[in-house]
Parts: sequence; C-alpha cells; structure tokens
Amino acid sequence: MTRRAPGLPAWLLLPAAIGALLVVLPLVALVVRVPWTSLGPLLTSPTAVDALLLSLRTAAVSTLLCVVLGVPIALFLARTSFRGQALLRALVLVPLVLPPVVGGLALLYTFGRRGLLGETLDVLGVQVAFSTTAVVLAQTFVSLPFLVLSLEGALRTAGGRYEAVAATLGASPTTVLRRVTLPLVLPGLVSGAVLAFARSLGEFGATLTFAGSLQGVTRTLPLEIYLQREADPDAAVALALVLVVVAVVVVAGTRLRREEP
Repeated sequence: MTRRAPGLPAWLLLPAAIGALLVVLPLVALVVRVPWTSLGPLLTSPTAVDALLLSLRTAAVSTLLCVVLGVPIALFLARTSFRGQALLRALVLVPLVLPPVVGGLALLYTFGRRGLLGETLDVLGVQVAFSTTAVVLAQTFVSLPFLVLSLEGALRTAGGRYEAVAATLGASPTTVLRRVTLPLVLPGLVSGAVLAFARSLGEFGATLTFAGSLQGVTRTLPLEIYLQREADPDAAVALALVLVVVAVVVVAGTRLRREEP
C-alpha cells in the first residue's frame, strides 16, 4: 500500500516521476542493449576475466585500507573536539566532490617518480605509479570518505552514553572501543565498507591518470569497458551490466540493513 506524508503536495509527484525516470530509463536502455545470446563468451574472454579479477582484488584491498584508516578518522571526528576539526573533516571529504582525474593527478604528483614522496621511494627502489599498488591507492583515495561519512554519522547517532558508563565501570579506552563502540556502530561500519567497495569497483578517472591501463596489472573493469566502447560495443555493454548488477546489489543490501528493526 502506498503511503504519503501528511500534507505532501500532490504536484510534487510530477517532478519526482521525471527524476526517477531520468535515473531508471538509462539503466533500462543498457539492459535492453545487452547481447544476451553472446553474454557468456563476452564475460569469459581473457581480457574481461583479467579486468574483473583485478577489480575485485584491488577493491577488496582498498576497502580493507578504508576500514583500517577510516575508522580512526571517524572516531576522532565524532568523539573528540580539537582546533582545526572542521578543516580536517572538509579535507577528508574533498574526494567526494573532487573530479577523479584531479585526484589522480594529485596522487601522481605525490607518489610519481618526481612526486613529493615518489623521489624518495624511487631511491629506495619502490615505484608506485602505474602499478597495481597505484590502483589500490587511487581506489582508497576516492572511497575513504564514504566510510568516514557513514561511520561518523552512526557514531553521532549512537551517542556516547554507553561508552561513558563502560569507562565509569573501569574499562580501558581500548576495551570500550572493542566491546562497546564498534559493536554499537557495526551496521554503519558495514554499510560504509560496502559503499567503499562499490565505489572502488567503479573507480575510473583517478585510476587511469595515476595507474594507467596495462592488462592484468592496472586495467580494471571500468577501464576495460572504456577501451571496449569503440572496439567491441557488445563487450562493453556486457561488462557494464556486471557493474550495474553489483551496484544494485550493494545499494539494495545497504538499504535493507538500515530498515531492519
């Protein structure tokens, strides 16, 4: 049964329907365009398999990095107060609005052979740019804000009363974090990690700029789709379908977790 908020103007239905169609119709058009009869061979070609496996591996590693680095950031932003906190929050969230290509350039000028840290790393025999490590760094750069934003919101919603009680009873800060804080905000952490994984899987601009496109090394699924767009449109559509399915599953799963009582 359809529910409508009390007093919601009926005329809002028209722009809402237009907005929904603007999002849904392109997805429908993509699904209609999929060459279903040859979908299997297209998805199992060597280049497609290499790109998919590389995307899954790098997205998993970058998601792990987002959790390891993002959880402490979210905790400091939500549970402490210090000078420059607003600036730190703004800087951490900048990749959300920054064009990915600009992010890739920033990473290149940081870790490239002549970058801020790249020259030192090069002397040590470590080359980051245009490697699989560069893919992971690019994905982490654009995905980290999603986890921080989701977890900070969960921390602020949960409040700190349970942590205060645990500390009063003699629990150490580490024990409070492990036994109270993290279990309390686990749904928010899981949602943030899932969103970070999906964002990493779909990353394109920063990866191309910072890591290049070498099959089996840096050519992720979005890069393969871009390259196949002109050479083999059917293959590009088939691979795009994979990302659409993953995105739908991720978004639907996140919404279901939030709606659980």
